[in-house]
Amino acid sequence: MLRGFATINFWVDDIEAAADWYTEFLGIKPYFNRPGPDGRPAYLEFRIGDYQAELGLIDSRFGPPDAKGPGGSVMHWHVDDLEATLAKLISMGATEYLPITEHGPGFITASVTDPFGNILGIMYNQHYLDILATAAQPTTP
Repeated sequence: MLRGFATINFWVDDIEAAADWYTEFLGIKPYFNRPGPDGRPAYLEFRIGDYQAELGLIDSRFGPPDAKGPGGSVMHWHVDDLEATLAKLISMGATEYLPITEHGPGFITASVTDPFGNILGIMYNQHYLDILATAAQPTTP
């Protein structure tokens, strides 16, 4: 049924500031911009990672009434250097949500709240690396 992560959306009150913050953190600009009826950006999207997963920023004026604050779940992105990534996020104004936690060999997580109130999870995940290595192998007939 579920084939893989495709898009995660974050609601933000200041979409321009959020776009600037994520552009600095990710090192890339959004590839997609959908303006709202007033011409200002309503939705911006980045493609990131090994499989070009989508991170969408949506102006909260177009969101549901309860789109404020963390949504109760944490989506973790694999990173190769968890401590360095966490340090960069905090240096950019994110605040620790959950500390670095080892869940077993090869599975370490942490999460922050970005300056716009969204939870961003990061993880060193050996399973992700194993699957990535397998996907990169050529198949034989």
